[in-house]
Amino acid sequence: MTELLIVFVVSDGVQLMDIAGPADVFAEANTFHGSPLYRSVIAATKRDIRSSCGFRLRADLLLADVSTGCVDTLLVAGAPDAATRPHDVALTGWLRQEVPRARRFGSICGGVFPLAETGLLNGHTIAAHWADVECVRQRFPAVTVDADAIVREEGSLRTAAGVSSGLDLALALVREDMGERIARDVARQLVLFYKRPGGQLQYSKQRALSPAGRSALQSLQRRIMQQPDADYGVEAMAGMVALERRQLTRLFTQETGLSPARWVEQTRLTVARSLLEDGRKPPKVVAAEAGFGSVRVLRRVFQRHLGVTPAEYRKRFGHIH
Repeated sequence: MTELLIVFVVSDGVQLMDIAGPADVFAEANTFHGSPLYRSVIAATKRDIRSSCGFRLRADLLLADVSTGCVDTLLVAGAPDAATRPHDVALTGWLRQEVPRARRFGSICGGVFPLAETGLLNGHTIAAHWADVECVRQRFPAVTVDADAIVREEGSLRTAAGVSSGLDLALALVREDMGERIARDVARQLVLFYKRPGGQLQYSKQRALSPAGRSALQSLQRRIMQQPDADYGVEAMAGMVALERRQLTRLFTQETGLSPARWVEQTRLTVARSLLEDGRKPPKVVAAEAGFGSVRVLRRVFQRHLGVTPAEYRKRFGHIH
């Protein structure tokens, strides 16, 4: 096979793992392939780059020196402050020109911002870091974000949600180019998940819902947060605030953006996540205290919202005692 040139586009503040992790996956794939298939290079607007951790890098190529039409895969690497950086007109112009000439293109973590500035993501569905999802949606309304995706593939576009998911993206590219066997061998050698269980929402920071809306609704919301195991059927909640069921549903949705039932479920999920992270209570107790009633319901809600079971969640995020 012809050598495939992988170009990592970087800027000052780049996170090393955005480029080093995927590059190691490609290098390991070369080893298992028996001959070099991939050649990874760093391209930037200047030679000397300082990474987010302080290490200095030297770009292999200036953007202006990248040979037109020779790039197989073009990946824009991210930086911790990518969402707040000023628009880099020169980088946007270069990407807009070169991306259509590459066989594949995409972003890793915060690299989605400079790539989205080009307009080339409009009409596409992408992966973005869970902390950047709302920002991407607000700044680029023509772009659809799959909030739970770790890696998203759509045509020639590849996007990876967070820093470590660049490894998942690179592994997916190896699988496309070299097949399942070599991709699995690379995953084993680098001690990676061949297919990571669940989506990225399991890694997201818990956001306890804050009371919102008129005072009667806020009083009800505080009660739910303080006693999540009580009965909060819609009829029961309507009675607590002296409203008709239909009126409560309309006001709750209008003023919080969630139906009463969804608000209760989200609050209970937050409580359950905290109990699983901070203690050793058995699943039956966690389910009861969070208001889910049974382990079966608890498991179903975790699978639906986070893509993992409560046991898997505790194994990954619970405190070590």
